[in-house]
Amino acid sequence: MSETRRRVKVYTLNEDRQWEDRGTGHVDTLKDTTLTVTAETDGSVLLESKIKPNTAYQKQQDTLIVWSEAENYDLALSFQEKAGCDEIWEKICQVQGKDPSVEITQEPMDESEEERFEEMPESSHLIELPPCDASRLEEIAELVTSVLTSPIRREKLALALMSTGYMKKLLELFRTCEESNHREELHHLYEIVRGVLFLNKATLFEVMFSDDCIMDVVGCLEYDPTLVLPKRHREFLTKTARFKEVIPITDSELRQKIHQTYRVQYIQDIILPTPSVFEENVLSTLSSFIFFNKVEIVSMLQEDEKFLTEVFAQLTDEATEENKRRELVNFFKEFCAFSQTLQPQNRDAFFKTLANLGILPALEIVMGMDDVQVKTAATDIFSYLVEFSPSMVREFVMQEPQQADDDVLLINVVIKQMICDSDPELGGAVQLMGLLRTLMDPENMLAPVNKTEKSEFLSFFYKNCMHVLTAPLLANTAEENTDLTDGSAAVNPVCPDNFQTAQLLALILELLTFCVEHHTYHIKMYIMNKDLLGRVLTLMNSKHTFLALCALRFMRRVIGLKDEYYNRYIVEGNLFEPVINALLDNGTRYNLLNSAIIELFEFIKVEDIKSLIAHIVDNFYKALESIEYVQTFKGLKGRYEQEKDRQSRGLGRYRREARSLEEDEDMWLNEDQEEEDVDFDKCKTDYGKYMESEKVKESQDKENHPKRTSTGCFKFTFSHSPETATNSSKPPPSSSSNSSKATAPVSSSQPPRTGLVGLVDYPDDEDEDEEEHDEEEQSPRKRPRLGS
Repeated sequence: MSETRRRVKVYTLNEDRQWEDRGTGHVDTLKDTTLTVTAETDGSVLLESKIKPNTAYQKQQDTLIVWSEAENYDLALSFQEKAGCDEIWEKICQVQGKDPSVEITQEPMDESEEERFEEMPESSHLIELPPCDASRLEEIAELVTSVLTSPIRREKLALALMSTGYMKKLLELFRTCEESNHREELHHLYEIVRGVLFLNKATLFEVMFSDDCIMDVVGCLEYDPTLVLPKRHREFLTKTARFKEVIPITDSELRQKIHQTYRVQYIQDIILPTPSVFEENVLSTLSSFIFFNKVEIVSMLQEDEKFLTEVFAQLTDEATEENKRRELVNFFKEFCAFSQTLQPQNRDAFFKTLANLGILPALEIVMGMDDVQVKTAATDIFSYLVEFSPSMVREFVMQEPQQADDDVLLINVVIKQMICDSDPELGGAVQLMGLLRTLMDPENMLAPVNKTEKSEFLSFFYKNCMHVLTAPLLANTAEENTDLTDGSAAVNPVCPDNFQTAQLLALILELLTFCVEHHTYHIKMYIMNKDLLGRVLTLMNSKHTFLALCALRFMRRVIGLKDEYYNRYIVEGNLFEPVINALLDNGTRYNLLNSAIIELFEFIKVEDIKSLIAHIVDNFYKALESIEYVQTFKGLKGRYEQEKDRQSRGLGRYRREARSLEEDEDMWLNEDQEEEDVDFDKCKTDYGKYMESEKVKESQDKENHPKRTSTGCFKFTFSHSPETATNSSKPPPSSSSNSSKATAPVSSSQPPRTGLVGLVDYPDDEDEDEEEHDEEEQSPRKRPRLGS
């Protein structure tokens, strides 16, 4: 006997009534009473099931054996060869004393019904069907309906229908009644066929869904007695629904299987009513019928290498017409959806086959097309590939030929599609953001074979892709030098502060927040070299509160790392100012923004982050001391006083550590400073190009322009920008007379960026006090906005 004869796949039915693959192996019968399946990979036992006398086994589609071992625990064996299935079926029937010609050994029944059945005389075990005549249809319909509540009577009726060829006679009668337009008889036939479907018997399905019967079954189901006019399901299936062959399918069996699966799926999803929670198992066999059909279709297509090769050749051919390419992409989308029915090993082989044939380069082409349907289908295919193997996608991206223009890279094409999503709700952008997050997640980069994958991919991404991702953010937070009399900066109006733009920026911030949490060196370099946190915090002035909260969450994640490099960056950039301004502008409103800001300062207090506490108290305590509904700011002041007291008693050692840290930071930040200089003009140009290419740039009328008011869109009223920090000779802009900010000198621990300072001010260091005093006289700086 060949090894393939008893090769099987083991399936179990999960809580959602979906079949789950448990593996492939070889089945045997131990002592002729136990079914045992041994895995072909490692020899482990996949299944060990004793053949019990009262268990109902069903044989379906020549290669399937299905049974239930306990309540809500269904099993199935799918054989590679019919001969192996027949052999095991004979063993099962031998143990139960059944004739192997039957398709089901017995039906499970409750105890009371079994007792009643055993008490019946032998002659009553058979159901006698009325003659198949139009005058007896009402009687037949009543019989079919009456047995649905009894498992044993359902089985007896199914056996009677199969043994006499009754279903084909009923369908012939349907054609006669429809030609005569006898509505009452047609209504009875609807009840009969619907009831037979609810018998849930695979043997009946094989007859009813055969090529010569299925359209008559659909026809019977058109005549619902509750409807005034019959439905036109057959017209839809034969005329509206067209079978499109992107490449001609020569295998007649495969064509038949595809047609059958589509029509049965239509019956289940469209014609039959949605089962209630009490009827979830009523059509379980119908679901299994569809499931195993899909498995067979995918397997047959995958084995046809000539077919798939031709499909890929046309998909990537520049001469292919757009309509044809759209059909090819939709085919692959459906193909990938069907592949989810495969067991893990076969699904791995399936996606590897697609990868070897060039699915990723093909997606790179079609995702850059203007056709919305093609883009959507390509995105779905890309999601299947990322879900299957993020490493495979990352490997392809890093092996792409290095082009002068990064926009042609696959990940940049994905980012561009996310940025330019024309859907007002950004449904596609949300999906793509999730895929990017999966690709950037270090948790799935830990396979032993790819020890360097994390560092290589992240280096690649931050070098070639991060500037594309942050382009909208930098473009929408860019300041332009103007000669405004109040000295404030204007906002670059590439995209106004409208709802769709705010949604997009929120998505980008969510992804950047993920990077802060899961990437270390790369995101830290990027944030500091691009002053990214400073740019993000300008969004605290957005009229959209959810966007302000996203900006605040980004800062909260940065501070949550308790990294002194980040803390020094925040202090030197005076980055608490926009946060405190937002708190003061919020006034007495008790809302999410208020709570989130208070939580940020509470975290700093509880974790006793000394450098940030000193900066906050030195620069902002006067503006915050009036807030008494929480003790957070008084607590910060207390921490500050305690630290000063410790320093005055000579217990502090942080100054020396600060100087050592300063030297390390100088070396670290200067490594790639020249390479990583910010090119804001390029960011604005890139983003403007994206938006123009997709025709989603907003009109630049006065109503949409960002307002430079205390309650308008993006506000750029802060005096401590990176530009001023790096140019000590440039005087800060003076406040206008009607400005809502009060000016006051800030702590003298704010030298120009060219001279980094310690983490905490120490009043007992006289030399440094003299230096700081000089700086204070030369560089007066604004205090935060006070409550108005």
